[in-house]
Amino acid sequence: MSRELSPQETAERSLIKTYRKSLWNPFIAAVKRYELVSPGDHIAVCVSGGKDSFVLAKLMQELQKHTDRPFQLTFLAMDPGYNPANRALLEENAGRLGIPLTIFESGIFDVTVQVDKNPCYLCARMRRGNLYARAKELGCGKIALGHHFSDVIETTLLGLFYGSQLQAMPPKLRSRNFPGMELIRPLYCVHEDAIVHWRNYNNLRFLQCACRFTEERDASHDGVGESKRQEVKLLLRELKKTNPNIEKSIFRAIHGVQLDTFPGFKHRGAAHTFTDIYNGSPPSGGGADA
Repeated sequence: MSRELSPQETAERSLIKTYRKSLWNPFIAAVKRYELVSPGDHIAVCVSGGKDSFVLAKLMQELQKHTDRPFQLTFLAMDPGYNPANRALLEENAGRLGIPLTIFESGIFDVTVQVDKNPCYLCARMRRGNLYARAKELGCGKIALGHHFSDVIETTLLGLFYGSQLQAMPPKLRSRNFPGMELIRPLYCVHEDAIVHWRNYNNLRFLQCACRFTEERDASHDGVGESKRQEVKLLLRELKKTNPNIEKSIFRAIHGVQLDTFPGFKHRGAAHTFTDIYNGSPPSGGGADA
């Protein structure tokens, strides 16, 4: 008679067996394609408490377990001001899934709750800065975030529709404010639907954003509220009804940008016009930063 698996063992087995094609394979594809993990790395895997960061943590654990190119992991969680129930859920899920969290407090929610303009942008920037700082204190050279394929597509469209720019989300980038630190996105090729299926398969319940802005969106009952990202999600959902491959097309497009056809663009922080390139002035500069 076979032994009953623990929730942790079930979650781990489902990653590399049940969801191997939709989670493990695209995760490995991104790690290899974009050279995200190197031997000897010390990576801070940032766990916010949501489904994306927890599946990232488990995938990174599995990679560390099976690789022949050893690297070190620290699982870093920031409490930006969660209420006691949300903090307890974060810790409970970490224990259930066998993730040894290092948790620190930041009080970011107390700051962003007073901001009316772009509070989510401010929150994201403050979170990232705090994570970089703590990761560096712990001796890490990289932080890994749970942004996935769907985030990449949505961010590209948000920039086009509302930011007047053709700008994608890169799979990795160097920090300007923390020299020697790098941000990586190992879920870059993983679809959000696959993460949702894995969560449901394992009967897991994770945190949402857990701030008052998310609560207002959820209270609207349409899944949109005032969130432009939610609007883009719904738009893509509608477009996929007639073109199931539309997200794949956008993803391929950002990997094959034809700069020769653009009347203007920025390359490594420097602006270039069509006439510059047309008259033979090549792009030059540094690298992508965050």
